[in-house]
Amino acid sequence: MDVPQPPTWAAGSIEGYLARLEDQRGLSTHTIEAYRRDLCQFFDFCRRAGVETVEHVPRGVARRYLAFLDTLGYARRSVSRKASSVRAFYNDATLRGEVGRNPFDGVSTPRPPQPLPHALPRRAVAAALDTIDTSSPIGIRDRAILEVLYATGLRVTEMASLTVRDVGGDTIEVVGKGGKTRVVPVGRPAQRAIETYLSAARAVLSSADTGNALWVGARGSKMTPRGIRRSVSRHLATFPHALRHSFATHLLEGGADLRTVQDLLGHTDLATTQIYTAVTSKHLRGMYDQSHPRA
Repeated sequence: MDVPQPPTWAAGSIEGYLARLEDQRGLSTHTIEAYRRDLCQFFDFCRRAGVETVEHVPRGVARRYLAFLDTLGYARRSVSRKASSVRAFYNDATLRGEVGRNPFDGVSTPRPPQPLPHALPRRAVAAALDTIDTSSPIGIRDRAILEVLYATGLRVTEMASLTVRDVGGDTIEVVGKGGKTRVVPVGRPAQRAIETYLSAARAVLSSADTGNALWVGARGSKMTPRGIRRSVSRHLATFPHALRHSFATHLLEGGADLRTVQDLLGHTDLATTQIYTAVTSKHLRGMYDQSHPRA
């Protein structure tokens, strides 16, 4: 769909808002253009609905606009994004005193479908771990990183923040989002991988800049989340979060209850964890179809 020209009564407000976004938030040209398209499309709809000023857009017009986007065949994710663009514009205008209210206040927008997390097959994880070349300190370190991520379901930022003092037993105490602490069990293969890394690799990689950081980069500095992502990508061609998804999914498939998985992942809201039940239900359905004689 071609981007319409905004009505003259809205053009100045749109460009002023976009200039502030670019200046204050440093958004890319691509993002700024996406905002421009969304705002131009909305105000062109308003013009055709009889609106004549930015300030006086009825709530009913905002609702009809969302219905209009639906009739054009936009996906729920796109409709939600376009509504968010206009809502943010009006939030800014309200704070600046340019308008008295946001026409999208009280208007519900369609929630985009939440994609199911991608869990790696168990055999794929095991094969990747077993094929890591551990003849070098980097290989030993990478094997330990993948073992710990899969055994604990840690977020990559939590992984990067670990110190030598945090490991050594069958649990790890983690400081997660919001500064909340949780204790996560560590399986025996991961314990052995950590022991091997500490005894045979970390000292070789360490330098004066290492400090107490558990994970050490090739140049002797503390590994960042980005460095850990590269290590995972090198061996699994995916991101660390895929191992977190796999950790949760495989626990549920093995019979763990949802509350336990919630605690292990450090989720505040059980609803965040419940998305994994859809993944395991799909797995169970597949197993049923393969196994039951009258499936």
